[in-house]
Amino acid sequence: MYLLDTNVISELRHGKPQQSQAVRAWAADKEMSRLFLSAITVLELEKGVQALERKLPPQGSALRDWLDRVKNVFADRILPFTQDTAVLCAGMHFPNPKPERDAMIAATALQHRMTLVTRNTVDFENAGVALINPFTDDAGATRQS
Repeated sequence: MYLLDTNVISELRHGKPQQSQAVRAWAADKEMSRLFLSAITVLELEKGVQALERKLPPQGSALRDWLDRVKNVFADRILPFTQDTAVLCAGMHFPNPKPERDAMIAATALQHRMTLVTRNTVDFENAGVALINPFTDDAGATRQS
């Protein structure tokens, strides 16, 4: 089972300029039922869409349509940030603090025993979660952080 980070689900948007073929190839052979999102990823996507809707309404509207489809497709596979997730997240900040939302996403993956799929593997080092970077040539390789 895989938890997709914000940068991965964004990369899979149809029509995105200069899409990574490596990411598309990685996702193409995965069953949709094994791909999940964190509520924190939805937060990050929503913030971006709302900002673009205010700044550039036509582009914002197009991204809104995409995000609504993503939320619909993943409706039963969006994992909440719960009290248990919060406890795991808090522990990730010692001995070195991590960016808050990255720790929240990592804690969600850890709680559900999922592999976190992200371009930013450095952000998740020492979080105790399995990682895949589908942007690289060795995208099939899972490593433990």
